[in-house]
Amino acid sequence: MASTNVTGQCPGPMKATSNGAFQNESPLDFALPLIILQIVLVVVFTRLLAYFLKPLKQPRVIAEIIGGILLGPSALGRSKAYLDTIFPKKSLTVLDTLANIGLLFFLFLVGLELDFTAIRKTGKKSLLIALAGISLPFVVGVGTSFVLSATISKGVNQLPFIVFMGVALSITAFPVLARILAELKLLTTDIGRIAMSAAGVNDVAAWILLALAIALSGDGTSPLVSVWVLLCGSGFVIFAVVAIKPLLAYMARRCPEGEPVKELYVCVTLTVVLAASFVTDTIGIHALFGAFVVGIVAPKEGPFCRILTEKIEDLVSGLLLPLYFAASGLKTDVTTIRGAQSWGLLVLVILTTCFGKIVGTVGASMLCKVPFREAMALGFLMNTKGLVELIVLNIGKDRKVLNDQAFAILVLMALFTTFITTPIVMLIYKPARKGAPYKHRTIQRKDHDSELRILACFHSTRNIPTLINLIESSRGTGKKGRLCVYAMHLMELSERSSAIAMVHKARNNGLPIWNKIERSTDQMVIAFEAYQHLRAVAVRPMTAISGLSSIHEDICTSAHQKRVAMILLPFHKHQRVDGAMESIGHGFHEVNQRVLQRAPCSVGILVDRGLGGTSQVVASEVAYKVVVPFFGGLDDREALAYGMKMVEHPGITLTVHKFVAARGTLKRFEKSEHDEKEKTEKETDEEFVRELMNDPRGNESLAYEERVVESKEDIIATLKSMSKCNLFVVGRNAAVASLVNSTDCPELGPVGRLLSSSEFSTTASVLVVQGYDPAADTRPLVEEDESYEQASRDISDSTV
Repeated sequence: MASTNVTGQCPGPMKATSNGAFQNESPLDFALPLIILQIVLVVVFTRLLAYFLKPLKQPRVIAEIIGGILLGPSALGRSKAYLDTIFPKKSLTVLDTLANIGLLFFLFLVGLELDFTAIRKTGKKSLLIALAGISLPFVVGVGTSFVLSATISKGVNQLPFIVFMGVALSITAFPVLARILAELKLLTTDIGRIAMSAAGVNDVAAWILLALAIALSGDGTSPLVSVWVLLCGSGFVIFAVVAIKPLLAYMARRCPEGEPVKELYVCVTLTVVLAASFVTDTIGIHALFGAFVVGIVAPKEGPFCRILTEKIEDLVSGLLLPLYFAASGLKTDVTTIRGAQSWGLLVLVILTTCFGKIVGTVGASMLCKVPFREAMALGFLMNTKGLVELIVLNIGKDRKVLNDQAFAILVLMALFTTFITTPIVMLIYKPARKGAPYKHRTIQRKDHDSELRILACFHSTRNIPTLINLIESSRGTGKKGRLCVYAMHLMELSERSSAIAMVHKARNNGLPIWNKIERSTDQMVIAFEAYQHLRAVAVRPMTAISGLSSIHEDICTSAHQKRVAMILLPFHKHQRVDGAMESIGHGFHEVNQRVLQRAPCSVGILVDRGLGGTSQVVASEVAYKVVVPFFGGLDDREALAYGMKMVEHPGITLTVHKFVAARGTLKRFEKSEHDEKEKTEKETDEEFVRELMNDPRGNESLAYEERVVESKEDIIATLKSMSKCNLFVVGRNAAVASLVNSTDCPELGPVGRLLSSSEFSTTASVLVVQGYDPAADTRPLVEEDESYEQASRDISDSTV
């Protein structure tokens, strides 16, 4: 058993490890096995809560706060046996220490993602809203502090209590707000830009005010102590800018893109974070400030910042940070809120918090001519609390500024205000997706000289070479500007804290792919940038950041707003070295199916088998054989139109194989001959083919053949005879019965399923095309508005 003091007056320190149960020693009496059990319990419990709260679109911090409270004396902790076994008092020092180590590095990550340069450039509108959203809640918090000090906090040191209450009520949680905006698809809207800009300013102001509160809450009787703490804290910030920043910048410069970051540099950086935390703790303004300041002064560009984040965020956010919420929950005893007075004070604190934040934000927003509904939504968004709020409250409790009852009231206030944010914003603010009406929704068109716009989506760098080679093959020989490509990077909204950094990418939707001041270091951007400079093609980058269950809305909305004729999607399977197709995830499979259902234009799904190899092919080396199997129908006509667009390129040879049924092989002729709709469709097909064959674009690179087929086997054999080509372009809903027994990929259609199977070919890529059908577009995601194009130019002045 663990050692105890012989006198029995107090337990001795816990030993680290036990000799095992077979030696009659309980692992729970030793520090290491006990902390392991605590970590497992906390992580599993909070993850389960997060899973159940996910349908409510609640950020994970809500689950972690609730989990901490439930594990503490408010719920499970009401059992003395449970507390003494799982969270005995002698283990809390180890738990708190480990939790604070995790918190140090988490705040380093937050500082790493908080772009101070961008905050300095915040527009006047966001700055005014941020200041109003801090000032009024702070004043209201000061007033509330007098009520609390006269009731449940009698005898408290008034000055630090006033400042702590003001800070607690005026904070906006920057990381939590980013998560909520992403879930609600508001990141790239004007309200999202304003909210994030204001929250960035608010975050910096909150840390400054917290430093002031900590300095004032010291135990020293002389006011000079507080002055010395503030002066030394300011001196540390200056030292960080003068000494630490150049050191980190030096290491970042020695980490070029594409090369691994030296282990020494990572080790030095993490050591600097700990050393800075030690210095600020010695000064008396808490160790967290040192880590946060180092994160702020660290360089934001290049692989150095990204690698640091990747190396530490999963361990910190996944395992260590939940311990902080558990430690906070163990200090929160909701049962101390008893009687009408205590519950009345809880309601008062919640109402004053909401009043100060919402009224201050709405008032400033209205002065900036923000519409009332948007202003109200902005007010509730800025009322979001989170981790920083808990840090403030825990420091206040540790410094004896907040007692148990005041602490519990303020924790419940933070939980309630954050919980209501998402449902209320969804209720009062449903931004209509608007776009200008446009006519060129297909590749088929009378005016072949009009600009062709394509939205090309990709998940990773694996998709890019084939995508660029397909675009190169589609550009024809027209003058510059004839083909415009929007390259959209599909990014799943992850639970990682670094999802905040994706906000900055999302803001660049539709802007030129290069930065006039600073060259991009994103490898995907560089690939398209290089292609744009070499070719007469306008390329614009975009980023869709969303959960896979709703990312199709971003794709379809962007397609409408950019007025594209076709959306190109990567197939959800990629080809392995042995030629077999391997899925990258069922989620991407469902994304493609949803886009096909809701797209405002034609859609192409690209089955990538290395069109042009693994690198971009220069124009003079493009030599592709393209085959269009034509069975008839809207989708086949659109596929043929795309093929005719490709044949304009001098390096493309196009072969069109029109399949003609001998005795009812094609499903069209399985129906009655007097079916007027089918007759009309057949006539449309024949007229379309006739027009294309007479098209002046048809040259020696174009071949046309008609194949009479009698059975499914004839069709398969004919298609296999063409399998040596580089690319098949085929309609999704071709007028033919299914050619394979498999039904696992309905988005490819009967012909596409055959062509994409590993048994058919391992070298020919396949583009499955679905033509836009106005009759089927009954649930558009975008509301058409003639004034949208002009209104969209009036962009808010507040961007992060």
